[in-house]
Amino acid sequence: MAVTEGASNAGTLVVGAGQAGVELAGSLRKLGASGPITLLSAEARLPYQRPPLSKAFLKGELPEERLALRGADFYAAQQIELVRGEWIEDITVTDPERGTGVATTRSGQTMVFDRLALATGGTPRRLRIPGSELTGIHYLRDIDDAVALRHDLDQARDVVVVGGGFVGLEAAAAATAAGKNVTVVEAADRLLARAVAPEVSGFYMAAHQRRGTEVVLSTEVTEILGRDRVTGVGLSDGRTIPADVVVVGIGLVPHTELAEKLGLACAGGIVVDESSRTSTPSVVAAGDCTIVAHPDHGAIRLESVPNAIAQAKTAAATLLGKDAPDAGVPWFWSDQADLKLQIAGISSGFDETVLRGDPGSERFSLFYYRGGRLVAIDAVNAPRDYMAVRKLLEAGRTVPPHVAADTEVALKELLRAA
Repeated sequence: MAVTEGASNAGTLVVGAGQAGVELAGSLRKLGASGPITLLSAEARLPYQRPPLSKAFLKGELPEERLALRGADFYAAQQIELVRGEWIEDITVTDPERGTGVATTRSGQTMVFDRLALATGGTPRRLRIPGSELTGIHYLRDIDDAVALRHDLDQARDVVVVGGGFVGLEAAAAATAAGKNVTVVEAADRLLARAVAPEVSGFYMAAHQRRGTEVVLSTEVTEILGRDRVTGVGLSDGRTIPADVVVVGIGLVPHTELAEKLGLACAGGIVVDESSRTSTPSVVAAGDCTIVAHPDHGAIRLESVPNAIAQAKTAAATLLGKDAPDAGVPWFWSDQADLKLQIAGISSGFDETVLRGDPGSERFSLFYYRGGRLVAIDAVNAPRDYMAVRKLLEAGRTVPPHVAADTEVALKELLRAA
């Protein structure tokens, strides 16, 4: 990749060095790409994993050096030029049919490319309420965010978590385990409302309450109280809750600015097809920044490591004119205290659920059906159920509802039959 004015030695430019960007660059080499590859990162650190930031890293159980996706030697060995602490200020595709173009960085350098991949990720959605700029309010997206939050939690007594999604509940679990007074405030009428069925929402609410976390539903935070630093939050029901620290987890806003400059279709994310092609087919995109049309679920955006990896591999194959690998069944996980939730499949549009096991034991699974066919599973501390169903879904098989409910039936036997 050329990085000077008037350069002609073009190569592949991958914008974004999160999970999707690193996987995409590496996949290009695996698939035989021989030209220059430049991987651009806005951060000065080596590219790293983000999911542990709200889990093991926040709790101090995982050191920073173990977060790296790859060691520095990987990029050297694969001849991938990793440009750190830099970002694209302007970008143009000069030949939409071929995908060639030129980008200008914030520091004024020029990057000429003959292939372009966007893996730009996203940023946490911000609060827009009175007091939202006070010290002590935390969002969790990068290592610096997690380090600052961990430092504040060490000295806090009262913690309010705004948002009852995965990031919010993971942070709440870590703070509660550290002996803090924690309150989760969720605007919806149940936790994890966009991801799981009411049965699983109810279980997680009860489980967090048993561990000492207070949960407030159907209520919004309307203001942050304090002068220079947060001292509490005001709620839509008129109550106030004391807080030394506020953690905000209310969703992710995809980075679509560069895509919009290129005139690519964006609708809550960069619109891509199943081959990771954007509306300019020579340009691909992958990861949290994308939204893809699914044959059964409509337009969806999957924020997960497995999806980022699968899309990245597909995008690399598309850039090289090769057949994309099978993306497999989407899967996801969340660690909250000693509860491991593993999800396989996409449950949206389900019309029936079947419970397997006893939620009171904190070890159970919920099977999702649509039109009598199994489409997804939520497994809580039930890894065998999760693995069996994931493999069955990948094989295109189903499990009759009455069999799913019978814990005497070993799912692995169904897998062997499949």
